[in-house]
Amino acid sequence: MAETLQFDIAIVGGGLAGGLVAIALADRGFSCAVIDAADPGAMQGAGFDGRTTAISYASARAFRRLGLWDERALEAEPIRDILVTDGRARNRFDDGAISSFALHFDSRELQAETPLGWIVENRFLRGALLDRGRNSKNITLMAPARREATAFDAGAAAITLEDGRAIEAALVIAADGRFSSLRAEANIKTNVWRYAQTGIVVTVAHEKPHHGVAQEFFLPSGPFAILPMTENRSSLVWTEREDAAPAYLALDDAHFLQEIENRFGPYLGKLSLAGPRWSYPLAFTLAQSYVAPRLALIGDAAHAIHPIAGQGYNLGVKDIAALTDVLSEGRELGLDIGALTVLQNYQRWRRFDSAALALGTDLLNRLFSNDFPPLRLARDFGMSAVGKIAPLRKFFMRQAGADLGKLPSLMAAEG
Repeated sequence: MAETLQFDIAIVGGGLAGGLVAIALADRGFSCAVIDAADPGAMQGAGFDGRTTAISYASARAFRRLGLWDERALEAEPIRDILVTDGRARNRFDDGAISSFALHFDSRELQAETPLGWIVENRFLRGALLDRGRNSKNITLMAPARREATAFDAGAAAITLEDGRAIEAALVIAADGRFSSLRAEANIKTNVWRYAQTGIVVTVAHEKPHHGVAQEFFLPSGPFAILPMTENRSSLVWTEREDAAPAYLALDDAHFLQEIENRFGPYLGKLSLAGPRWSYPLAFTLAQSYVAPRLALIGDAAHAIHPIAGQGYNLGVKDIAALTDVLSEGRELGLDIGALTVLQNYQRWRRFDSAALALGTDLLNRLFSNDFPPLRLARDFGMSAVGKIAPLRKFFMRQAGADLGKLPSLMAAEG
């Protein structure tokens, strides 16, 4: 019989959420096992995940405090401005002209020498997390490895892997994504609905510099986001009707690029494809509980939201930072970190905040993904009004920066 390996915490899922929570907890002295079915070498390739992630300025504080933030190594491109327009041709940004029905968020208004956020390629994030995990004495990476069974009892959680290895831990963290099997096995119910939309993601190169400007252009089919990357490139997150998306994805490169140019407008000059196309169905998932005895959900296992505001990963970072504080405090008080009485402190901290943002993004998508004239008039009026009121602009910039509410210690501002 194989020896049972003992850890404080077992983390199922070694992606962007699982890798970060392992590093945050290991930094506080917890011993962590990270279990992932994917080969770590494959995770760092562009072919594994060619997407990008928006890192808010408050989330970047957590990366800095954990010694993970190196803009050059991560090839992180700062977001200096965000421009939002409602989608008809008359509202496009053409040769620098801003529509009257537009919002312009300028990082300089926050009176802090920091961008609103950064765009980072997922492969560089994964690489940074994996490298740090391999070099941490408190992290044991088990990958590729598949979980066969998990049992929870009053004293500990036990995980058996398909290769026969056995793990025992005080707490299991589910970082296994939107379709979390751990969540299902714990009988945690979810609120789920599908959008009749598909997300199309691709990287383009362009002739003119973007100057760190991120744009979100609302079309009746859904938002079309242009996110600045390094080396005169941008990441496109194109939301399209699910019945129309397959036809766009089936186009040859020249015609696909033409469709992009039709939405881009001329402000970045000549465009070219700089990576493969990715697509995925869009859906909303919100767990009705984030905890069960000896189990905590983080990231997409707890909440998967529409990409309209680019806040999905930042919600997960806040989960990770809050859970790290809760577990550290529980240990300092001599409490069992897997006990429900401890884990409920994490749920009280995070569930309302993440549910409010998740439902807010859902409402935004429904509000803007249509062409109903009275509603268009109302939302254009609202955008124009917000654009003229400085306190409201600053509120929305702080929201985009994940800098509102009770912040965990990893994300709190200095001083």
